[in-house]
This record gives sequence, C-alpha cells and structure tokens, in this order.
Amino acid sequence: MMMNNRKSASNGLKTAGNAKGAKIVVIGGGTGLGTILRGLKEVTDNLTAIVTVADDGGSSGRLRRDFGILPPGDIRNCLVAMADLEPLMEQLMQYRFGGTSDLEGHNFGNLFLTAMTDVTGDFQTAIRESSKVLAVRGQVLPATLEDVQLVAELEDGRLVTGESQIPKARVAIKRIRLQPEKCHSVPAALGAIIGADLVVLGPGSLYTSIIPNLLVEELTAALRKTTAPKVYVCNAMTQPGETDNYTASDHLQAIIDHTGGGLIDWALVNTEIISPEILERYAEEGAQPVWPDCDRIKSMGIEPLGYEMILKSKLIRHDAQKLAWILNSLAKSQKNPFSFLGDLRRRWFFFTRSVANGMLFFRD
Repeated sequence: MMMNNRKSASNGLKTAGNAKGAKIVVIGGGTGLGTILRGLKEVTDNLTAIVTVADDGGSSGRLRRDFGILPPGDIRNCLVAMADLEPLMEQLMQYRFGGTSDLEGHNFGNLFLTAMTDVTGDFQTAIRESSKVLAVRGQVLPATLEDVQLVAELEDGRLVTGESQIPKARVAIKRIRLQPEKCHSVPAALGAIIGADLVVLGPGSLYTSIIPNLLVEELTAALRKTTAPKVYVCNAMTQPGETDNYTASDHLQAIIDHTGGGLIDWALVNTEIISPEILERYAEEGAQPVWPDCDRIKSMGIEPLGYEMILKSKLIRHDAQKLAWILNSLAKSQKNPFSFLGDLRRRWFFFTRSVANGMLFFRD
C-alpha cells in the first residue's frame, strides 16, 4: 500500500498537469499553515505550500546550528499535513524524544529531513524526495534557501534577533526585517505564485510566520505580478508578544507597513462567538479574540469576508474543512464568477449581505 502511495505522489510531483483541482498557493508557517493544508489537500491536488525558514528555536534551531541546514520544523509540519500517511507513520514523523540523552527535545521528522539533506546533498532535494516517500499531495517549498535570521525593532527602540526570542520580549513590535535583507526566493515558488488561481496568506503568527515570507523581495514581486487574488486568513485570537490587542485590520496594516498597499484583495475573518469558558483560559495567557473591524478593512481597499470558522473543541482552531471549501470556492470563482456563491449554497453554507458594513457573512 505504501508503494502505491509513493507512486501516486511521485506522479503527482512530476506531472503536475495531471493533477486535479484549483491551483492554490498557501504562504506561512507554524501550526496554522498545517491546519489549512490538511483541509485543502482534500479539495485539490494542485497545492503548494511556501514556508518560512527563519525559525531558530527548539529542535529546528539546534539542527540548524549543529548541521548548518535550514530549520526543518515548519517544513516537516507541512509535509505531514499534506501527506497520505497511515496513523502510525504520522505519529512517527511527529514523535519527539524525551529523556535526558542528546536526542531529548528532537523531533524524529526533523532528524529525518536532516539525514535526507545529507544523503541527497541539499535541502530542496531532500524536501522533494521526502515528499515522494511520504506521498505528499502537492509541493512544499522554502521561501528562500539562504540562511536568514529574523530581527525585530521594538517600540521601545530595542533590537531583538531570532524568531524564537521576539515574542519573549513582550513589547510591541515596530518592524521586522531579515538578516541579510537581500535574499533570493526559490524559482519554483515564484512559478507557483504566478500560475496560481488563488494565493492564501495565513493563518499563523503575523510577525514570525507570515511577514518573514513577504520580506523576500522576489516573492513579494511575484505576488504583485500574479493575476490570482490574494486572501489573508486572519488569526482568530491575538498572540501574546506579537499581536496584543490587535484587531483584524491591525494585522492587515502590519502587512501593508512591511510590503506596501495593494497586495491583499480579501480578508477572511472569524465572526463566531467563542464560549466564555474557553476565552477565560486564553485570557490567562494574555490572548483575546481578534475583533473583525470590517468597516476599517473595507476602507483599506480590502474586501472583508466574515465567517464562523472555529472548530468546536477546547482549543480555538480554524475548522480546516470549512476553510478549504470557502477558499476552493474563491479559487473557482476566478474561472466562473458565479461559482463562488453557487458552490457555497450547494454545499452547506448560505449567503447574506450585511448592509451596515458591506461585509460578507457565511454560516452553516
């Protein structure tokens, strides 16, 4: 069975023209990116994940320092999210060593990618070959193959270097940059963006998972060049140390401040009411719901799309299936302007227009 999976994945990678579904590119990093990819892989084979490589903490940071490779953690999460894996194999790829040995804290999947890099000779080939082994639907690409660090300028004037250190400062972020600032993107990533039906930014940590990708100038230039619409999926909750007290428009303003205006066409924001019990637990960590201030979003020239899209659980997470259907419908609407609302109605959504703020609402 694994052999059939490998064959299918290999054919999918080598003959992208045979893949089915809308061409969707998702840009980001962290757990948010993995969540959205799990849903999208069920509706399209033409899926590309472009992943930040600025991580310097945990297992990824140690492997980066010890072996001189790019941080594998976010790449691993995307590979697993997009793969056709048996449960045991997925558990293995996400297994983290305990104990007190030198392996303590390391993730098996990170070690797998490190070994694959040594065997194949370079990181990009390691990702490609790992995709075949794991039967990945689509492709996973780093935003850049260069060794970059993330540097944040805080509102109090301090500079903090290192993706893992920035949230710990607990001071508002004024601006972030890559070091070195000039770095090249991966040609395959640029090609995927140019040929996309839809480009998705997020969900994920604004300053440490989303914006770092957009600081790769060639990548942002491709985003401006593509005819595909760009959608920002806003986080449902603020992130302590990064987006304290941010509204949805504040997230978008941060992207504009770093890249200029006109980059995003739609903003997908959560409108679901979260139970007080769950919010109380998050408040203890300093997190609160991101307010969907759609009037301001619209004034920024971005179309707000409000949707109840939180998975019913003890944790506040986006519902991967709901996100996949709405994003796939948006992608298909580029080929058929009437397919977006029609497809949502045919499945399990209905559409209403809010006259008050011009916002699109979708509910189950």
